[in-house]
Amino acid sequence: MSGYQLALQQLTDSALPTGAFAHSLGFETYVDAGLVFDEESFGVWLSAFVGQQLTYSDGLAIRLLFEGVDLGELDSLLTASLLPRQVREASCKMGLRLLEIGGEVFPSAALALYRDLVGAGLAAGHQPLAFAVVARSLGVPLQEALAAYLFAAVTSLTQNAVRAVPLGQNAGQRVLRKAHDDVAAAIDSIARLTPDDLGAVSPGLEISQMRHERQRARMFMS
Repeated sequence: MSGYQLALQQLTDSALPTGAFAHSLGFETYVDAGLVFDEESFGVWLSAFVGQQLTYSDGLAIRLLFEGVDLGELDSLLTASLLPRQVREASCKMGLRLLEIGGEVFPSAALALYRDLVGAGLAAGHQPLAFAVVARSLGVPLQEALAAYLFAAVTSLTQNAVRAVPLGQNAGQRVLRKAHDDVAAAIDSIARLTPDDLGAVSPGLEISQMRHERQRARMFMS
């Protein structure tokens, strides 16, 4: 077993206390509108989310960091490109928790630098960048890092949908199995994108995420 495998499993475990259980990242708006109401409709939303937001935002940012793009620049670009306030705040809240956890269990000079930038107010501390810094420091290859990050996001969202839609536990597992193809396709797409593609997210997803802020009743923070 490669030296980073167990560390990668720990970083992407659904029990990692980053607060992901508190975020729907927009699907709750579709639930409220009656557009997501069962296994099939949630699967359609999840596929769009993976193919758009996770690909053109988090996934591309991870790839660019692995390729040596300046961390501070990427942090600023993510802050600017995440237009829905709740999603931007969710990225930072989970990122700050990951920076804290990573600093205790997987410390590195690169992670300390990112924490220092955040502490000085020079960076926001986004989740995908915090993950990428830790993964690269551990020697995780880019393809494996992307697969782990994307599928961890899919798992978290599906677990939240099991509670919110609601879906049965078996239905959730079927959704996860179907999402394997979406994650593989996203990794292929990320490899072909350019830096100019960062933030090119579907307006429909962004609008739903903006509407969530004013939703009358909700279970999730985003």
